Amino acid sequence: MKKVLIALDYDPTAEKVAETGYALAKTMNADVILMHVISNMEYYTSTVYTPVMGYGDFGNAGLTKVYSADDLKKETQNYLDKSKEHLGDDSIQTIIAEGESADAILSVAEEIRADVIVMGSHSRRWLDKILVGSVTEKVLHKTKIPLFVIPTRG
Repeated sequence: MKKVLIALDYDPTAEKVAETGYALAKTMNADVILMHVISNMEYYTSTVYTPVMGYGDFGNAGLTKVYSADDLKKETQNYLDKSKEHLGDDSIQTIIAEGESADAILSVAEEIRADVIVMGSHSRRWLDKILVGSVTEKVLHKTKIPLFVIPTRG
């Protein structure tokens, strides 16, 4: 195992996913790649949840956050850089992908020839899983690359 791809969302539990995936990679002396997929601009305009910061924004209820595509990419890179800094390893690579999350993760994993994909699973509602399905579940069903799933119930 030479490359570990760690897919992060903006959920507050992403720190646990990054730390656990990083520890796994280091036990195998593998390179680490952190990635995030920008999939739906509407998701990033919520006043209830600020995905870029990873916490609810209750102080500005009623205001809508609007990110341009360029601003969102800059914020996402900042998020990945902070995650990299938290892990304390300058050799970590970062990737920002766009598109449907599961497909983008699988595409990047194949492109970089990842040996394992690390993801968190934090489905909170059974109805969401039935109606929408989780990104982790979609990756699990489509991947030919080993998948390390970290339960993160927030």
